[in-house]
Amino acid sequence: MRLYTKSGDKGQTSVIGGRLDKDDIRVEAYGTIDEVNSFVGKAISELDNAIFPDIVADLEKIQHELFDCGSELSNIKDERDHKLTEEPITYLEDKMDELIDEASELERFILPGGSDASASIHIARTVARRAERMIVSLMKAEDDISPVPLKYVNRLSDYFFAAARVINARLNVPDVEYARSAKVFRGSNKKKEG
Repeated sequence: MRLYTKSGDKGQTSVIGGRLDKDDIRVEAYGTIDEVNSFVGKAISELDNAIFPDIVADLEKIQHELFDCGSELSNIKDERDHKLTEEPITYLEDKMDELIDEASELERFILPGGSDASASIHIARTVARRAERMIVSLMKAEDDISPVPLKYVNRLSDYFFAAARVINARLNVPDVEYARSAKVFRGSNKKKEG
């Protein structure tokens, strides 16, 4: 099997149902989902499965869902299968509610980082936010885009925030508060990132 096809040498790529320019917003959107998936894989490789079996299992599940999301975004056929459903969104919300109680109370913004795995998850979070912005742009350009990928990526970035904090907490690595942050999270750890 050859890895190169030369079919993209003129600035186009194959999608489900045709070809698009490589800088098309649809290609940018699903390409950014692929970036998120790569950082999730990096984080998995940095996690000790004995300490983080739940988070590793979640991240592996998320990798499959990100492929579903990318597949849906790369489909330009009139008739489309919707592999990504609302179920993973509900799952992420339930997991966040569990994780958020495990980390210390949060009052101020924190700096991304801490342990290697937490830093990788924070990168995945910020790339997911970029993917979210690109999906919004795609939805503005084309009116037949399912709202599920946008909702999923929004919840996913929140999940990443919660998971990154729990990873640091289990490793006894303190989150570093942003020095000039006002108190922005009041009264409950249940406050979502965005």
